[in-house]
Amino acid sequence: MSSDDVTTLLTEAYLDELETVMNYLTNAIVLDGVHAEEVKTSLEEDVDEELEHARLLGQRLKQLDQSPPGSEQFEPHQSSLQPPADTTDVQSVIDGVLEAEDDAIETYRSLLEAAEAANDPVTEDVAVTILTDEEAHHSEFRGFKKEFPMD
Repeated sequence: MSSDDVTTLLTEAYLDELETVMNYLTNAIVLDGVHAEEVKTSLEEDVDEELEHARLLGQRLKQLDQSPPGSEQFEPHQSSLQPPADTTDVQSVIDGVLEAEDDAIETYRSLLEAAEAANDPVTEDVAVTILTDEEAHHSEFRGFKKEFPMD
């Protein structure tokens, strides 16, 4: 893999993080019900962490003499994380978060491999740092799924 692969993956991850921020924030606002409170709190906390991931990725792109993309380069992909029509459908949000985190984990593993192949230890470090957070988020929401009351 080349440094082009690294910058392509950094750019993809940057846009994905910003989409995640939007969807987590929206779901933290719209969810209702007694079962929603812990999930909403977690989403609100994760918004800040996901935004920090975008900052790290954008800064790394800048260090590699690239520019992080603007909104005109954004194409949404997280259809499963859209706010539910039924604002008490916490389960669908949990499932959407798990899917988004699965995608993020795959992206950061690919970024780590690309950075290793391009002999780019700084990007490797960024990928490992963010991957650690994404795996923790996934684990937390896997726990929510286990505890969530089934209909």
